[in-house]
Amino acid sequence: MSAITFVNATRHYAGAEQPAVDALNLHINVGEFLVLVGPSGCGKSTSLRMLAGLEDVDKGSIQIGDRDVTSLPAKSRDIAMVFQNYALYPHMTVAHNMGFALKIAGVPKQEINRRMLAAARLLDLEAFLDRKPKALSGGQRQRVAMGRAIVRQPQAFLMDEPLSNLDAKLRVSTRTQIAALQRRLGVTTVYVTHDQVEAMTMGDRIAVMKDGVLQQCDTPRAVYERPANAFVAGFIGSPPMNLFRIRPDNHVAEVSGLSIQVPRSVMTASDGPEVTLGFRPESIEVAGELEEGIEVNVNVVEELGSDAFAYCTLPSHDPTSGDVDVVAKVDPRTPPKAGQRLRLRVHPTSSTSSPRAPGSVCPSPRESERRVAH
Repeated sequence: MSAITFVNATRHYAGAEQPAVDALNLHINVGEFLVLVGPSGCGKSTSLRMLAGLEDVDKGSIQIGDRDVTSLPAKSRDIAMVFQNYALYPHMTVAHNMGFALKIAGVPKQEINRRMLAAARLLDLEAFLDRKPKALSGGQRQRVAMGRAIVRQPQAFLMDEPLSNLDAKLRVSTRTQIAALQRRLGVTTVYVTHDQVEAMTMGDRIAVMKDGVLQQCDTPRAVYERPANAFVAGFIGSPPMNLFRIRPDNHVAEVSGLSIQVPRSVMTASDGPEVTLGFRPESIEVAGELEEGIEVNVNVVEELGSDAFAYCTLPSHDPTSGDVDVVAKVDPRTPPKAGQRLRLRVHPTSSTSSPRAPGSVCPSPRESERRVAH
């Protein structure tokens, strides 16, 4: 196993206005499980394919361990990739699918069988070794694809949305199996997904991308509690953070009658008179009629059993702007009704002293200056 380093790695397709991946600087530690996450078209899969040798690197370099692999063909990089569609040979049995790459590499048959059986035990596939892919469920096929990668004993695993073809229940169970397996094997792993729940639950660190630019790379908890910018704050979290553009007056912002103190450090960091106010749905609580709060209209209540979320509208006092949507986590035992009017307030335990804390005020930097590399 080896560390992986992207150094100003750039991929620019002919005819495109901007690079698919723009000067990516990222270091992945030995044995780390790193998740690349972002919306469709953000460059995460292109970054993975550059690492795998399936896409050219137009500028910069990529290192695996002490080797510069930028110009090496895919077969020489000592990595194993698990694709979205599993890419199993339909005419081969599970055993042959798992051992085929070793056979092509000239590994002795006895060693192939040893590695294949060890991987099958690890993945609970021993009962399916004689079956062909058409006789397997989606989850079983996914495990065969994992087994094929494991037997190669590579320097790194690369996974490109391997759970996207599974149903919701199977995705939950399989993602825990993959995370547990990676920690057991200790192999450096780069995992691509657009599902931020997968990213939060699986990765040691997550790297958030947008428009080919790395926005932030940190632990899931740090990204959730201290997002680097408004995009990360709005993308990470389900439901995402509530965000408002506000114009403070003498370091105080008014939101529907609620006064919010804006730290001087935030105003200094901002590139204009406006800042972004953000707070998580769980940072909001229903206030009493006589308490200070924000008046909202409830549009929809989403009941999830153990949780409930109220999707509300905050009427705008500015005739030039429209109403603002607010999502609040409410008591699932006594949720409000659609059409009801509520008074909400930010929970008093939510800090507003840090520009990156939940329920905080943040500067609104220009999009071109939002690159965060670790």
